[in-house]
Amino acid sequence: MNSEVAILLEHRCEQLKQMSDDQLNRIPQVFEKSLQYVQRFSRFSNQEAVKQVREVLSRYQLAEYELAVIGNLRPEAADEALAVVPSLKTKGRGYDEETIEKMLNELALIKKFE
Repeated sequence: MNSEVAILLEHRCEQLKQMSDDQLNRIPQVFEKSLQYVQRFSRFSNQEAVKQVREVLSRYQLAEYELAVIGNLRPEAADEALAVVPSLKTKGRGYDEETIEKMLNELALIKKFE
């Protein structure tokens, strides 16, 4: 998820800044732009909230890309989630609209108390 990448890049940025006393160790522009991007599009800002989001979505046994899409876009309703992640409709997976709504409500609670 973008939120996870933001945390990792922020940590690495701090490390690079500590080591960059000389001009040869400057932070590359592509690194800075990547950090700006994930910070802008992150739905969750603190590390504990990001951890909770990963735990909630993992409980539903989503594939990594499904987890990332739902975590990044944070749809508000089951029909939105099904529109952006059509694989949730696959028969035999057990994701009816009620289950998806429950999952989205859990994410909304995490965001609310962040």
